[in-house]
Amino acid sequence: MRMNVTQKLIKSHLLSGEMVSGREIGLKIDQTLTQDATGTMVMLELEAMGIERAQTEASAQYVDHNVIQVDNKNADDHLFLQSATRRFGLYYSRPGNGVSHPVHMQRLAVPGKTLLGSDSHTCANGCMGMLAMGAGGIDVAMAIAGEPIYIKMPQVWGVKLTGELPEWVSAKDVILEMLRRHDVKGGVGKIIEYYGPGLENLSAMDRHVIANMGAELGATTTVFPSDGEIRHFLKTQGREGDWVELLADEGAEYDLHEEINLSELEPLIALPSSPGNVVTVREVADEPIYQSYIGSSANPGYRDFAVASKIVEGNRVPDNVSFDINPTSRQLLTDLVKEGHIANLLTAGGRLHQAGCNGCIGMGQAPATHENSLRTTPRNFPGRSGTLEDKVFLCSPETAAASALAGKITDPRTLNMPYPRVHDPEEPTVDVKLLDEPIPLEEARKVELHKGPNIASIPDMDPLHDRLEVPVLLKMKDNISTDEILAGGARVLPYRSNLPEISKFAFEIVDPTYYKRAMEQRGAGGHAVVAGYNYGQGSSREHAALAPRYLGLRVALAKDFARIHWQNLVNFGILPVTFMNPEDYDALEQGDILVLENLKEKIRNGNEFMISVKNSNRRIPVQHALSPRQIEIMIEGGLINWVKKNNENAGNADVGEKVVCSACHGTGKQSDEEGWQYACTVCNGTGYVTPGDTTARVADVDATKRILD
Repeated sequence: MRMNVTQKLIKSHLLSGEMVSGREIGLKIDQTLTQDATGTMVMLELEAMGIERAQTEASAQYVDHNVIQVDNKNADDHLFLQSATRRFGLYYSRPGNGVSHPVHMQRLAVPGKTLLGSDSHTCANGCMGMLAMGAGGIDVAMAIAGEPIYIKMPQVWGVKLTGELPEWVSAKDVILEMLRRHDVKGGVGKIIEYYGPGLENLSAMDRHVIANMGAELGATTTVFPSDGEIRHFLKTQGREGDWVELLADEGAEYDLHEEINLSELEPLIALPSSPGNVVTVREVADEPIYQSYIGSSANPGYRDFAVASKIVEGNRVPDNVSFDINPTSRQLLTDLVKEGHIANLLTAGGRLHQAGCNGCIGMGQAPATHENSLRTTPRNFPGRSGTLEDKVFLCSPETAAASALAGKITDPRTLNMPYPRVHDPEEPTVDVKLLDEPIPLEEARKVELHKGPNIASIPDMDPLHDRLEVPVLLKMKDNISTDEILAGGARVLPYRSNLPEISKFAFEIVDPTYYKRAMEQRGAGGHAVVAGYNYGQGSSREHAALAPRYLGLRVALAKDFARIHWQNLVNFGILPVTFMNPEDYDALEQGDILVLENLKEKIRNGNEFMISVKNSNRRIPVQHALSPRQIEIMIEGGLINWVKKNNENAGNADVGEKVVCSACHGTGKQSDEEGWQYACTVCNGTGYVTPGDTTARVADVDATKRILD
């Protein structure tokens, strides 16, 4: 079989299931990535599950989101994360070292490997020939513990690139073109793989830009080949020995096909307030701006800053423009200083910020109310910038710099200057001073977790009730993002380790009365929410599921769900179901009371069932997409409860007890007197069993011994 790069990556890591579109598959994870807005919860989950040591080849915790220290909260959490990485055997990237995605690419990414990150833009490392996916924090915690990630097998969408980018057009315009064609739902259920002769002139960092915003298309991830360009990149980072060639076979097929002639592209821009609202820059030229922002994980490369530097060199931005420079890594900043680019930007009126996510996540650099802000960031959802009534546009560094100079939205092709061609340094700075390596196990066992006053353990969560009678507290439109479900920014994110406190901000952008009404309903059996298409798009933050669950959310009924948020709902015991008839969405009103009876039996026995509306004759047909494994997780009340139950029962099976092998789903029998290992009679896979249950957890024999010991 002639395979594409995506198929090769999946096949080499497949632990369970079949590579058939829509089927659940289990994948071995080689590396993990966590950041501080989600990582504190991951570390608390590792503690709750009793995990001793990371079982991955490399796991890294980055501090890049909450680097502003206006009080003790962020600083306390940094100490907690540092102690947790020492305790569990992770790399620790300290505050100021930079944004997780480019730093991971520079220091730890390896072609041919899998990477799971508790950040939706983990897909950026697909530029390295990796299968790099975002997920909820607890899924990443499971991967750190040596467990697989379970996903629905996506379709592989091949995008052939031809031609060469014209002057004043760059990689950001490539991904904006994809969004212009397909909007924010176009990639749902798909992995996008780029190939073709157009790759020859795209650097590793150009590919990073394109892969990063595959998340905005809703794609599972984006994949590029590992070719000579990736070898060159790793060589400049002192890691050429990590390079492995990974190319699609000649004649490889794709489920879907697309072609982009790079030579035909022009500068593009996404209008407020969706990454999919894309037009040409010339269509909105001359609109006045308040802010122009260079940086973020969506444009993290040396050339992105150097091009802006050359555009503004010898000039000064107007006094009414805030020209914000947001470096993405410490070593990048060092090179920009060496080459004089930072001096150019500062002389032009630029405001230099520390290396980190910063304004992209609403952590500083918030724009003025109702004023236009041009940003090279990946998202412009309402309020994400930190300003509730924001007007954020997404564009390339060329467009952002040209517009900063003019004080208005400007097509960079209209500048009266030659296009500044810049190249990455052949010998860039390699800086590992703020990247701490894992310590030995014996030393790690002595480490105590440093918990400041703002860190609260995860409360216990009750199992799924067989009968639910829940009012609809919110009815929402299409494309509700996780930023709207639970905002980011300097006001909210410092409480990421304190569930009772952060829950106070749940849905406040949608309805500021939600928290009060949810608390009133919490003791009366909980509540439901109703939404349109693409519910939960955007960030992977599991707090957007965890906080509403804490407040009593038990059912989310939508037209459909974004992938990561759907998984997060399952992981925390919130039942995600979809309408079978779109007109039922129109008929439901906020305040209607939904009645779900014999729920456990219904979700176990099929994917379709009825929900009744109390005090009426209405019955709403709905369906779920849960696998048998996820049904058991749902019934237990979430993944933490499910793991605890399995750990408590592991090792007590009798020889000959039937189990279901999650490596091949064939029925095997217990064959080891020690009780923790079984051999599947179908595929000889190994794992350990839960007596009285039909679920066998996947783990290699050595990892199983370590976990149980």
